[in-house]
Amino acid sequence: MSSERIIQVERDILGKNDRLAADNRARFRADEVLVFNLVSSPGAGKTSLLVRAVSELKDSFPIGVIEGDQQTSNDAERIRATGVAAIQVNTGKGCHLDAAMVGEAYDRLPWLNGGLLFIENVGNLVCPAAFDLGEACKIVVFSTTEGEDKPLKYPDMFAASALMLINKIDLAPVLDFDLARTVEYARRVNPGIEVMTVSARTGEGFSAFYAWIRKRWAKLKQAERTAQG
Repeated sequence: MSSERIIQVERDILGKNDRLAADNRARFRADEVLVFNLVSSPGAGKTSLLVRAVSELKDSFPIGVIEGDQQTSNDAERIRATGVAAIQVNTGKGCHLDAAMVGEAYDRLPWLNGGLLFIENVGNLVCPAAFDLGEACKIVVFSTTEGEDKPLKYPDMFAASALMLINKIDLAPVLDFDLARTVEYARRVNPGIEVMTVSARTGEGFSAFYAWIRKRWAKLKQAERTAQG
């Protein structure tokens, strides 16, 4: 295909996805569900982070999880072991979840009225940045075992995210990891990004993460009350 035709096809795909994402967002709003899209490179620790988070938040909120992977149901099974409902979406050769996949998976979850939905996207710092799923925001999970320059190498993902969770912070003392430089690079591409350090293994930093979630949830509730008059 010519470059013009390729560009048109990409626009058509993204345009259709955006329309479906708007439909998802309207459904989530009607159900009063706060939705987070977790993105990262492979091995950053998204699933371990989610397992701890849903285990510790499930008594406070109805929670559901949509798990995106190219193959296997391993991650969804880890979530279900906590007692939280999870739907596995296998993308095959696809490198990201799209709004249609999320809408179909949401239909299969229990009603989450007033709760939280976590979408764990396919491990990839490129494709998921372009696809709106209807979420309230993206959370990019970055680990201390990765290079500090990831935000500069993959700027679209960090620019699209509201929060950067720096995971595996417990390993920082034994690694040549420069936290200040990582934060500097992230804010170079997204001055407004919030940053927290956590350890899915030890639980360090999770109380601050939960406070951030509750603050977002309270804002959602306030906006709904305002809209209702």
